Amino acid sequence: MSKPNKGRVIFHVDMNSFYASVETAFDPALKGKPVAIAGDPEQRRGIIVTCSYEARARGVKTTMPLWQAKKLCPELIVRRPNFKRYRKASKAMFQLLKSYTELVEPVSIDEGYMDVTDVQLHPVTLAKEIQQRLVDELLLPCSIGIAPNKFLAKMASDMKKPLGITILRKRDLKNVLWPLPVEEMHGVGKKSTEKLKRIGIQTIGDLASGQHVQLEKVLGVNGRRLKDRANGFDDRAVDPHSIFDFKSVGNSTTLPNDSEDEEEIYRIIAKLSQSVSSRLKRKGVMAGKVSIMIRFHDRKTITRSVKVENPTDLKEEIEKKAVHLFQRHWNGVPIRLVGVSAVDLVEKEAAFKQLDLFSFEQDAMKEPLQKTVLQIQEKYGEHILRKGAKLDDGKQMEGTSFTKDFLQDE
Repeated sequence: MSKPNKGRVIFHVDMNSFYASVETAFDPALKGKPVAIAGDPEQRRGIIVTCSYEARARGVKTTMPLWQAKKLCPELIVRRPNFKRYRKASKAMFQLLKSYTELVEPVSIDEGYMDVTDVQLHPVTLAKEIQQRLVDELLLPCSIGIAPNKFLAKMASDMKKPLGITILRKRDLKNVLWPLPVEEMHGVGKKSTEKLKRIGIQTIGDLASGQHVQLEKVLGVNGRRLKDRANGFDDRAVDPHSIFDFKSVGNSTTLPNDSEDEEEIYRIIAKLSQSVSSRLKRKGVMAGKVSIMIRFHDRKTITRSVKVENPTDLKEEIEKKAVHLFQRHWNGVPIRLVGVSAVDLVEKEAAFKQLDLFSFEQDAMKEPLQKTVLQIQEKYGEHILRKGAKLDDGKQMEGTSFTKDFLQDE
């Protein structure tokens, strides 16, 4: 890939088995051995957060139960996660990337884009230097995709791991990208794959030549976008500030009459929290804070917020914080309006979730059920399933809400 006179040169830098690599850098005795990050290693409980390539070669996979991983690989070395250590390594990694250009866009704790168009080095030479410096200075391996845009760079970085450097040009699409199964395309999830295959789209090449009208019917506005990506078109800039550009997402309700009915107000807060949660999921962002607005009968209005432990898009967490704020700041007098907002938003991929293993395992185990429930809610309405919603006979109907199966734009 020669240095272009026009156009862009974009890198996607993807750290290889990041958590396990950080643990190996911290403890060199782990090098070359099957390593997994999980919880309760002594009791064989928990699930695999991530694992080294040596462990993957033995069949160990992310989200696999630890007992199953141990059965496949009895010599598996299990470490509890140390997110403080991982965030420190991530910060050092991005600082190294920024020594070459300020145009570095983090998209998660272990990957990011670089626009190196103006860097006065051949792209391959530059990629090799960055890769070698990450190994020499931080003991961390990575793969780098080189392309004229972000989508192709992301696809390229996935093609060779670990320690790969892959160039993907638009002229390579026919021979390199289009023969791949459509599920291997960045931005095409499991549900989208099923929908595409129902209309005969099996490969990325099929998607590239698909009909706009049919794709939009099946996938909505993302249909055209994915077709453009499959054809190598992506004009998104590498934006260092993109993860901080989101504004708040909120909803409010004006009550028909001034009310001091606590039960009614809590029902409204629950409804508003569900709406905020759904909007966050559609945007692919998560909240760092939850805010509540209360307008009293005399039109005095207050707004209060509280930080959440981990970035969230879950209705239950948003509602819990909103109710806490309301209870703390409502003085019992009638109110006219109540609002719930999510603020300090970050992209879902960039939400550095400070997990303990308990919450990680809960998230992973709930994922299939929660996606199904949300799919039902989107088809039949948000209130078709409610968690603990009382029926007329006083019984309770169990349900829950969770993440939307959305097409990730980034």
